[in-house]
Amino acid sequence: MPDQFPQPNANPVPTPLARALEQNETTLDDVKQSADELLVINAVLKHEIPDNMQGGDVAQALQHTDALETKISDAAHDLAVVNEVLAQQIDERASLERELAVARTELEHVKHPPA
Repeated sequence: MPDQFPQPNANPVPTPLARALEQNETTLDDVKQSADELLVINAVLKHEIPDNMQGGDVAQALQHTDALETKISDAAHDLAVVNEVLAQQIDERASLERELAVARTELEHVKHPPA
């Protein structure tokens, strides 16, 4: 059975939440790529620098890059969680906006029934 009232079209203009999600997704990709690059660089350095030279400042630098790698990976995970929440909120908001538009249309039909 077809709907009595027309369904409103989805809004093609991105909402501020949708734009924030897009920006976060781009940032997440950049952070993941940076973590991957740092992992490779760190692995190469550890492999190429002889063990007997991996002391002092070199050892501290290698430890620092390990810590940075972990920090960047954690940040990527946090961004992914935020993106999930944003996506859920966007979906919920869009659903509520559709329901509101349908309710307004129904109310208009009740107030001003077709002749």
